[in-house]
Amino acid sequence: MILPANFLIEIVYLIATALFVFSLMWLSAPTTARRGVLAGEIGMALAIGGTLFERGIIDYQWVAVALVLGAIIGVPLGMVHMTAVPQRTALSHAFGACCVTLVGTAEYYLHRSSVPKFTMSVLSLEVILGGLTFTGSLMAAGKLQELKFIPQRPVTYKGQNLVNLAMLAVAVGIAVTLVLNPAHTTLFLVMVGISLLFGIMLIIPIGGADMPTVISLLNSYAGLSAAAMGFVLNSKLLIVAGALDGSSGLILSVIMSKAMNRSFSNVLFGAFGQVQAAAPGAVEAKTVRSATAEEAAGILAAANKVVIVPGYGMAVAQAQHKVRELFDALTKRGVDVRFGIHPVAGRMPGHMNVLLAEADIPYDRLLEMDDINSDLPQTDVALIIGANDVTNPAARTDTSSPIYGMPILDVDKARTVMVIKRSMNPGFAGIDNPLYYLDKTLMLFGDAKGFVGDIVRELTGGAHH
Repeated sequence: MILPANFLIEIVYLIATALFVFSLMWLSAPTTARRGVLAGEIGMALAIGGTLFERGIIDYQWVAVALVLGAIIGVPLGMVHMTAVPQRTALSHAFGACCVTLVGTAEYYLHRSSVPKFTMSVLSLEVILGGLTFTGSLMAAGKLQELKFIPQRPVTYKGQNLVNLAMLAVAVGIAVTLVLNPAHTTLFLVMVGISLLFGIMLIIPIGGADMPTVISLLNSYAGLSAAAMGFVLNSKLLIVAGALDGSSGLILSVIMSKAMNRSFSNVLFGAFGQVQAAAPGAVEAKTVRSATAEEAAGILAAANKVVIVPGYGMAVAQAQHKVRELFDALTKRGVDVRFGIHPVAGRMPGHMNVLLAEADIPYDRLLEMDDINSDLPQTDVALIIGANDVTNPAARTDTSSPIYGMPILDVDKARTVMVIKRSMNPGFAGIDNPLYYLDKTLMLFGDAKGFVGDIVRELTGGAHH
């Protein structure tokens, strides 16, 4: 018995859907993450393969051109350095959202004379979400890449939130009008234009400190727009895949907002990340103690318990492999070395975990903030490598600080604190860190990769004598 082609395609789609679900489940744990990536890749290959056998395809020539162009763009994007993964992720969201917006626009112009009300409402949602996610993700990628023509700090002006909400309200109003009368093609183009502009206006007031949350939120928007496209194209696979993407991104955004003790509205409209003006004479009155690599190595070698706290500075310096060497050198001396990972350290969710996994640091040595904080008072040395805002005690004590109430790694409770940092400049949030002026803190000024390398040389050189 030969099964009909449509039935086989549905079976392929069903398997692909199941693989997407398993992929998401396996990606939630480091030990099964590789299996999750593989499941997602196989699921996507099956989904594309099933679609290529759909009878609705008239000419495969353009499909082949698109596949070749996609491969030409996608392969180099997949080979970027680990430090560029956040902006590459933002670009992926932008490409997905652009696709959704173009497909939605094409569907509208193909069926505008006879589109049902429900389809038109979902199609409008698809295009609005797709449009704002496209330009918003491009803006986020530009900020993360630190492009000169895109301001890194928040850009705010009086009545900004009101202007943004008014733009969104106009887009929704046009969508309602199109549901009632889909023939207004000019209004449709205006709706697309507003959504594209809204994406830019949405990201401009958001500072770099909030980028991890923003990226996961844009991921959620991209998924929801894809789910809406699934309804328009009558594709169950797209609905499920989009819903998984949208819901997981939303849950992750909630988790990250809780990690910063902030609400979505505060992230989106709070303009967090502006440099605080220091009180006159405040900086001059503060003094810091610095140390050499030799002194730092001596303190680390004498310790029983060490907690290393990585941050964006480690990523920029590409120091993760040197950190692995430090971990090995200290472990050989019998020092208990663990890593304290803050949920929003870096520029994307899980940024530090990805970098440390690349350096093959054992998973059981990586502890989340809630798990490591109770051990920090019994820790001999907290070594901070390029992390600033996630270790700032002002979050606990200074009610005027923008990060007040944000859960932090309690490194100031360790017996000795050492901070590897290029200079005394504030972190990406632009907030001064009182941790650096404590009597127990030693500043190790320099490039993270170079300084950690110097410490390792001191440790291993000492081991040979």
